[in-house]
Amino acid sequence: MISKFTICIGMKNEKKDIELICDSDAKAITIKLENTPKTYEASDFYKCFGLLRKDNPEITFFCKGSKLNVHTSSMSSQMSLGLKAYELSLGKEATLDDIVFIFDYEDENLTNDPELQRSFYLEWIKY
Repeated sequence: MISKFTICIGMKNEKKDIELICDSDAKAITIKLENTPKTYEASDFYKCFGLLRKDNPEITFFCKGSKLNVHTSSMSSQMSLGLKAYELSLGKEATLDDIVFIFDYEDENLTNDPELQRSFYLEWIKY
């Protein structure tokens, strides 16, 4: 099944909306920048989005999925194919109220490096 999501990005000091095409059968996200489509495949959409961001460090992706403290769990990955994740707070257990849609708008604490998100997640687990 194909789903399309519009997200806001920042490129060359300019914000604009772009469309991401998500293929749930292939577990892939396609982005078209400057009329050149590129597809990223992984085990879920959260990981696809991480690959996409890492491959485009010059672009700011204004999404919850780009936020340093947002990470999937095994269950959220399986149930939503990684479209839902937890917005974590150090020292606080995650609850259903902390579940976010990875393509919802966000403009704070953003990163294009999935390893930084993973590091935050591992730090959060210690608490």
